[in-house]
Order: sequence, then C-alpha cells, then structure tokens
Amino acid sequence: MGNNDIYTHYLKAAAKIARQAGDFLLTGLNQAKKVDFKGEVDLVTAFDRQSEEMIFNELNELFPGLNFLAEESIRKDNHSDFGWIVDPLDGTTNFSHGLPVFCVSIALAFKGEVVAGVVYDPNRAELFSAIKSGGAFLNDRPARVSSTGELDKSLLATGFPYDVRTSPDNNLNYFSRFALKAQAIRRCGSAALDLCYTACGRFDGFWEIKLKPWDLAAGSLLVKEAGGLTTDLSGREFGLKSPDIVASNGHIHLAMLEIIKISEAR
Repeated sequence: MGNNDIYTHYLKAAAKIARQAGDFLLTGLNQAKKVDFKGEVDLVTAFDRQSEEMIFNELNELFPGLNFLAEESIRKDNHSDFGWIVDPLDGTTNFSHGLPVFCVSIALAFKGEVVAGVVYDPNRAELFSAIKSGGAFLNDRPARVSSTGELDKSLLATGFPYDVRTSPDNNLNYFSRFALKAQAIRRCGSAALDLCYTACGRFDGFWEIKLKPWDLAAGSLLVKEAGGLTTDLSGREFGLKSPDIVASNGHIHLAMLEIIKISEAR
C-alpha cells in the first residue's frame, strides 16, 4: 500500500467523523449556550468540548497510538510519526451568536508535515478535503484556486487576533493598507473556512496573524493542493510552527507580500 493509499484510508475516516461532529454542532446552533471565556474575547462553549471529545474518541478507537493535538484540552503525545491536528469548532464566536459560519477541521500530519486534511461546514453541507500530491476537493469535485491576477480585482479575507484590543501587533495596519488596494476584504470569523474558500476560488487571497496549528493545518494543505501558494508574512515557506500565514491563488502572492512589507515599514 502506497503513501497516498494510506493517507486516503485515514482521510475517509476523518471525513466521516468530521461530518458527525459538524452535524452535532448544527443541532446546537440555535440553542441557548453557556459561554466561557479563555480570554477577553476568546470564547469556548460546551459544544466545542463535546465535539473535541467525540472526534478524539472516534479517531482513537479507529487508529490507537497516534498523536493528538486539539484546540481545547486533549493533547496526546504517543511518540508516533503520525498525529491528528483538530479544531472541533472553528468559528466559536459565530456559533455562540447563532451565526451559521463555522466548521470542523481535522488534519493528519506525518513527521510534522500535513499529508491529509478535511474541513466540514455543516451549515452548507460542504466537505473540503485534500491529500498531499493528490489534489483538493469540494464534495468530491476538484477544487482549484482562482485565476485573478491583479490585487485590485481580488477579494481577500482576514481575521484579527484575540488580543486585538491590547496588542499593537493586531493586523489593523495590514487591514487598512489592503482595504485601499484590494477590491474588497471579508472577515468571516473562521480561518479554516477562509483557507477553504481560497482553495476553491471564492477568495483570491487570505492572510492572518497569531494563529495556531489547528486553525491552519487542514486549510493550508487544501490551498496548496488546489494550486495555490502558502507562506508566512515574510515569504518564507509555511509550516505548522508558523503563527502567521499568507495564502493565495499564487498570482497575487507577491503583491500581497509587498503590501505587508510596506505596512510594516510605515
């Protein structure tokens, strides 16, 4: 069995579990929720935690012994070459307000490199998936980045860090500069979906700072496998340890990096 066959085996299981977790979250969208605060504007609900437990239990039963890293609390280092990287509810603030823009993200890493990933949006029943060197897909249809070649004709996406109120490194400098140069910017509240939308051509580019591996793992692979480009803000190769990301269709990438460079110099 080749690597892609192995990755496909893992991905099919992850996709099924992501659907289950996403459909569970959907049942709670319009319910009253108890919201806890991990920071001033960083929320968590019981649904985040239950989704994480559901995903861990299912994956651990199917594939015991793999490492597991998730946003809320479950961390397992089993000294395996393989590891799951999970965001059980990306878009918690949206979810807590009843806004139907959120998803479940599950990625598989091998020796620190993401080799498979799935993102499920239960609100639209959209399943984004990718395997290293195997392409990217939206509900089993091939996904490709856009062909937009000019920044002023580009629709971009971004988000803001949880310390936006207290830290000067808060993305507002980049946002204001891009707002003057791009066609428009959207702030959806889910980095994983922003990356998926870049992968399937809905957005032409995306940038954000101060993110975690679970925010980016699956989505960054989708962008690359859809023909796009991912780097950090300085243009260096993007990896799981990179807290910042620039993702694009490739055609506008240098223009995006130039805007970031100019913004930092001002």
